[in-house]
Amino acid sequence: MHDALDRLRSRIDQFIWQTSLADQPYWRRECVYILRLAHVIIRELAAGALTLRAMSLVFTTLLAMVPLIAVSFSVLKGFGVHNRIEPALQGFLAALGPRADEITERIVGFVDNIEVGVLGAVGIGLLLYTAVSLVQKVEEAFNYTWNVSRRRTLVRRFSDYFSVIVIGPVLVFTALGITATLTSNSVVQALVAIEPFGAILQLAGRLVPYLLVVAAFTFLYMLIPNTRVRLAPALFGGVVAGVAWESIGRLFAAFVATSTNYTAIYSGFAILLLFMIWLQLSWLILLTGSSIAFYRQHPEQLLAGGRGGARLSGAQTERLALAVMRCVVTAWYAGDTPPTRDVMARRLAVPGDAVDAVLEALIDGGLVAPNGDEAEGWLPAIPPERTSVRRIVEAARKYGTLDHVLAGDGVPEAGAMAAVDTALEQALGSMTVADLARTEVEADPVQESVVERATSGGKQ
Repeated sequence: MHDALDRLRSRIDQFIWQTSLADQPYWRRECVYILRLAHVIIRELAAGALTLRAMSLVFTTLLAMVPLIAVSFSVLKGFGVHNRIEPALQGFLAALGPRADEITERIVGFVDNIEVGVLGAVGIGLLLYTAVSLVQKVEEAFNYTWNVSRRRTLVRRFSDYFSVIVIGPVLVFTALGITATLTSNSVVQALVAIEPFGAILQLAGRLVPYLLVVAAFTFLYMLIPNTRVRLAPALFGGVVAGVAWESIGRLFAAFVATSTNYTAIYSGFAILLLFMIWLQLSWLILLTGSSIAFYRQHPEQLLAGGRGGARLSGAQTERLALAVMRCVVTAWYAGDTPPTRDVMARRLAVPGDAVDAVLEALIDGGLVAPNGDEAEGWLPAIPPERTSVRRIVEAARKYGTLDHVLAGDGVPEAGAMAAVDTALEQALGSMTVADLARTEVEADPVQESVVERATSGGKQ
């Protein structure tokens, strides 16, 4: 029995990971891609990293929810739509069933009790800082799901956080207002009484919550990560996460309505406990959707074993450093747009975090420089004609070196490695990056197959 299960598992793994998708129909490619994506997402959820970040966001949300709503309330009051905060909050907490009204009243009561005149300048500053800190924590969590290690600059943080805190609520409540207006319109009410328009409008009314949630999630996936997210991957992740959020919310509401043990055991704390559980589920769904959008945009990451699965050998790191440098210099000679990290990752069919590590090594070696403050592409830091290939290899080999480890010169291995360095210098000679970029080489068949399998499996 055990051997039969092992054989079945081996066949499934072979079908998922070893299937050549080049000559397969579109539906089969998509099925294999979905299986790969599900395998990696389930493994990430089992590893617990997303769960830990969701738990961290629960704590931050409890601290920042009231200040954030207070700031949004102040902005919405200027637009005359501040009265819609309570219904929207009730909609978000609908999964708590009859408990939603009580929690909503308490949160809105906290917001009403905030008196700006009493707070003073320091209090208002702390209020804004608490609201901004939530957005910053969310950005860090989304950057993790997108394998982004660098933060926004101070100017970008101000503009993007302003959009989330101020413009975001205005758009959300405007959409809710338009939906409510259309629902109560006399023409719409007259159409409800006419079949089949009545059934169609009822179905549309059931779909509107899903559409609003999907639109909100897609907006967050495109705006918050500190990288360029395309619309199609963001929408794909938004659809999956939005449908999951609405569906799990209904199941959670049914669970709350039929469960009385929590109230008997935890008494007054049952409301807070259920609220925290729902917050964690919401953040976990949101982060999972962000991961799905990431893998949709970067299907090559699936073949690398998922996020953080890139474990390049020393030889592969050196080869990748040369390949990245060649991409940068080739674009520079051609006058093209400087390649970004994502562009090079897709072109070379390697994980983005591996490109990040190589770029850090090349930066430390003084070989590449960012194109602007936001690193929108990379340029050669020194003329390619004066950049030797050996210098690139040395930069890749020395990155992350600890000077006090294996630093002795009088040991046998030091002499052996010195001989390797001498042989490397003689082999490379005076070859420069310019020579490397101008040399036409045949495509690597192994790399071609990886690109083919990755892009076919995640075809947009």
